[in-house]
Amino acid sequence: MNIVVLVKYVPDATADRQFEDDFTVDRVNVDGLLSELDEYAVEQSLQIKEKREGEEITVTALTVGPQAAEAAVRKALQMGADKGVHVVDDAIAGSDSIATSLVLAKAIEKLGPVDLVVGGLASTDAGMSVVPAMLAERLGLPQVTLASVVETQGDQIRIKRDGDVATEVIGGTLPLVLSVTDQSGEARYPSFKGIMAAKKKPLETWSLADLGVDAAQVGLGAAYTAVEETAARPPRTAGEIVTDEDGSGAKALAEFLASKKFI
Repeated sequence: MNIVVLVKYVPDATADRQFEDDFTVDRVNVDGLLSELDEYAVEQSLQIKEKREGEEITVTALTVGPQAAEAAVRKALQMGADKGVHVVDDAIAGSDSIATSLVLAKAIEKLGPVDLVVGGLASTDAGMSVVPAMLAERLGLPQVTLASVVETQGDQIRIKRDGDVATEVIGGTLPLVLSVTDQSGEARYPSFKGIMAAKKKPLETWSLADLGVDAAQVGLGAAYTAVEETAARPPRTAGEIVTDEDGSGAKALAEFLASKKFI
């Protein structure tokens, strides 16, 4: 079985994140890391491999991003993935989810027959949650998304998806695209042994030319969406204190919450 897990290099959420002059995210002058939500995808991919003991299963970590994005693949390899692929090309900068899904789909096709593509809930920078569905469409595969629990048996995948009012149980037959949430199980930390082993694992670097993708199909110029302006987050202001000296506190609190449309 061949499993491809999608990993993304994102700006550290605790860092001072900025935008470039063209309103794209600055990914150079800020510390980056493997998206936390993608760590759950790596974990579930590794668990599937471990539970199917005796089968020949390869987990490939795939990323699209600048040179520094190699760190995301390295982290996945340290966690236990078998090999990595990094698609890097200057023309990709500024791509939206539509172009990103195109590049990912071409990379997956180049990897050969793939049984399972696994992604996270969303990226922590864009947060759009649409790439798995776009990939499924481009690859002509069924999708089972937003899984909080993943179970496999033979060529069958069954998931639980938690909604606002109910939990759904959804099944599919391999090959398919799967996405998992941050409720699917705590991601493991790379062990010292895993960190050392990752140094010897193969990591290929591909360009758009290697995938047969025209540069005109990606990048900011080809994006269907664009950021027109940005504004700094306003400084935090002091909160409002509701007192209850004369028994009117409950009414004052309710009025305050109503004015903010919390109730």
